[in-house]
Amino acid sequence: MTAHTLNLESVIELSDDQFYLLCRRNPDLRFERSANGDLIIMSPTGYETSRRNFSLIVKFGYWVEQNDLGYGFDSNGGFILPNGAIRSPDLSWVRKERLDALSMETGDQFLPICPDFVVELMSKTDRLSVTQAKLIEYIENGAKLGWLINPKAQQVEIYRPNSRSGQDAQPEKELLEMPQTLSGEEVLPGFELDLDFIWEE
Repeated sequence: MTAHTLNLESVIELSDDQFYLLCRRNPDLRFERSANGDLIIMSPTGYETSRRNFSLIVKFGYWVEQNDLGYGFDSNGGFILPNGAIRSPDLSWVRKERLDALSMETGDQFLPICPDFVVELMSKTDRLSVTQAKLIEYIENGAKLGWLINPKAQQVEIYRPNSRSGQDAQPEKELLEMPQTLSGEEVLPGFELDLDFIWEE
């Protein structure tokens, strides 16, 4: 997916409500907002990425429905992170008790919460450094587990909070070469994703 960034510094500062309204009035476009207020406009994905993302959602959705531990979201779900960024991971999940504790006036808003689990599935046009920065941002804002799936490089990067204490502790990253399965670990108990559909041409 190709992304274009508009630097709005010193020009306009969009509030959360204004950003939401911008998204609603332009339903054919996908937007994110960085923590410093940049507007990120993303084009639709190609068919390979879209197909893989659909399979990913179906496989994960089955676990979500069977376990009833939380709520799953596709790439259209917007999350307002504690640092002010508004992000839309390709796939995400929030524990039930965390989401149920939110008092939302309507069910059709961006959620003021960072997901517990996020997945970014790279397309051939995504920049690795940009996607890695997003995974780090998710973890630094409260995510417990993040997967960066890179079909082109046949790699998966797993991101977790750093077990060391201290504000300067960077998230932990584990690099896997063409793994056949991924575990949801303690965050998603019992979930194991078979990755055959990712590596097949």
